[in-house]
Amino acid sequence: MRIIGIDLSGPSNPQHTVLAVFELQDGELTFLKLRRSIGDLEILEEIQEQSQIDEVVIGMDAPLSYQDGGGDRLGDKQLRQFIVSLGMKSGSIMPPTFNRMVYLTLRGIKLTREIENLTSIHPISIVEVHPGAVIGSRILSKDLAYVLTYKQDMSSRSFIKNWLGEQHVTQLPAFIDEESHMIDACAAALGAWHWKDSSHEPKWLLPANPPLHPYDFCC
Repeated sequence: MRIIGIDLSGPSNPQHTVLAVFELQDGELTFLKLRRSIGDLEILEEIQEQSQIDEVVIGMDAPLSYQDGGGDRLGDKQLRQFIVSLGMKSGSIMPPTFNRMVYLTLRGIKLTREIENLTSIHPISIVEVHPGAVIGSRILSKDLAYVLTYKQDMSSRSFIKNWLGEQHVTQLPAFIDEESHMIDACAAALGAWHWKDSSHEPKWLLPANPPLHPYDFCC
């Protein structure tokens, strides 16, 4: 199985988009490749290429739906409450139609629908993932400060990179801690793995509610 974590950015700043590809084998998520600064067509080409090899599971860090009428989706409210209970900050979860989020939401919705139209040999499944919550819900409470600061601080990212190895996310390249987008792509893959693999389970999950919310949302 191939697990792909995507830290998606808005369509006007693709330089902040990171895609990480892993292979799931023998209970470990082994790093295969990482691509930065990629547009939608390159993302689709990479997913299609991987789907010719094996089943593909995609964890995407972006809203993949929005609330009819605007504001929070049920999942946004529930996940915000969950991360606050862990000691994390509520501001990392914003309504999909909020000014700072709306173009990211547009890209996430557009891209997932295009993924569904790919011609693939093996199945492709998609889950919406919050990488910060993936890390914060699994890390020891005494180490939560690293989760609160990894966006700004490289030493915190280095700690989380090593922590990912302890979660059986292996063979990460040395440069993975250079920017938070790369850490987030790897954490999105970890969340997607635990969502898909029957020997694991998400720390938080809101099941899909089609047609308006067609994808599971987890951490």
